Amino acid sequence: MMEGVRPNSSQFEFGPFLFLKYMFYIYIQPMNSNSTPQSILQELAHIQQMERGTLNVIRQGPNGPYYNHQCYEQGRNVSRYVPAAEVAGVKEAIQGYHRFQALAQEYVQLMVEKTRMERAAGRSKK
Repeated sequence: MMEGVRPNSSQFEFGPFLFLKYMFYIYIQPMNSNSTPQSILQELAHIQQMERGTLNVIRQGPNGPYYNHQCYEQGRNVSRYVPAAEVAGVKEAIQGYHRFQALAQEYVQLMVEKTRMERAAGRSKK
């Protein structure tokens, strides 16, 4: 089973290592207590490619699986065939989007905490 690919059948194999790697990059790494809004913005700038949606195996062929990329665009579900040579790039772009979402969420949380601290400090001065 390839990382970041959701099979179209009930033969779902999700190895423990892959699961732990996913959890680390999406949930644990962004919660780094040393993060600052500036460091998060720098990390966001390093994301070179993003793609929404999922990459799915549509069927098995004689030379391996056939893939399609599904996403919502303008309120509609769009599905595109992905040639085997492009599968790795699409997976990386999807991971980039997930990383962006996690970092953006962390940035918002830090800014909300900063805003609340500034408001509380302003109230205590009066």
